[in-house]
Amino acid sequence: MLLRRLIAAGAGLALLAGCAQKAEPRDELQATDTVTAAVAATSPATSAPVGTVVPLAEKITAMVAVPQARTIALATPDPALLLLSLDNPAAPAREVTLPGPATALSATTDSVLASIGSAKQIVTVPLPDPAALNAQPVHGAPGTAATSGDRTLVPLTDTKAVDVLRRGVTEKRITGSVFSADQVLTTGQNVVVLDRLRTALFDIDLADGTVGAGQRAGAGATNATTDRYGRVLVTDTRGGALLAFTTNPVMLRQRYPVPGAPYGIAYDPKRDLAWVTLTERNEVVGYNVAGGEPRETHRFATVVQPNSVSVDPDSGRVLVASATGGGVQVMQP
Repeated sequence: MLLRRLIAAGAGLALLAGCAQKAEPRDELQATDTVTAAVAATSPATSAPVGTVVPLAEKITAMVAVPQARTIALATPDPALLLLSLDNPAAPAREVTLPGPATALSATTDSVLASIGSAKQIVTVPLPDPAALNAQPVHGAPGTAATSGDRTLVPLTDTKAVDVLRRGVTEKRITGSVFSADQVLTTGQNVVVLDRLRTALFDIDLADGTVGAGQRAGAGATNATTDRYGRVLVTDTRGGALLAFTTNPVMLRQRYPVPGAPYGIAYDPKRDLAWVTLTERNEVVGYNVAGGEPRETHRFATVVQPNSVSVDPDSGRVLVASATGGGVQVMQP
């Protein structure tokens, strides 16, 4: 089915070179000489969240659901990971001590990968028994990691590279024309890396160990997830849009306007819903992404500063975490 909001190649988008260069390349799409990554908008100071709010004093900096382990993992500015029950979020949280504050979280089928930027480590927290965690040193400050088979793919924000780890050993380092390797995502057979500084998405060739072609991801991409169609869904916080890319090669297929500084994103594969938080409005919106363009199906008021969102695909419950100590909100659409 033809997508109604296709962005014509060459009309406002340029293919970003994927070859390595000695100096940072000048991005012809860069609107300013000052390159800064987009961040969440400052939310209104008050809100009237719907659903149930689990009170937590901690400021939540990242959140990820591990459905098979029935667990929600929460990162805080402290060197600790909080674990909530996905079936009963109001139950007392378990706390796992980390080597430093987790700067990013991702999930495997039975564990949480916590990126510790200050310690330059990736910590695997197994579930349901988090005591047997494993800390793996990496050669840089890790972003949001992913797994592909028995390999762990670790983006390094400060060294502009993606390290491929297998059984605790760095198998290869992949470099190219990225300014900041912030988040790795896998879509079936394909791998991409999100560069927040350059606000672009790049193909990664694991076999060749190269960064391939890339494409600009709006005016200020911040977070991304994948859907069951093999696409990468990206929030363009500065540009106020939800973007959808296919991969190999990376190609922008949809740009849907989302006013309100979209930031956090999570995907429910059973209902084809992409949940996007609007930090400028203290809202979360559910978009059905199965058709030719996103279609809004739900909109809820949230806790203050809703930087993180997760979803339980079994029940459809949506969880939104406050980055200012407002707790974790649980909603049943």
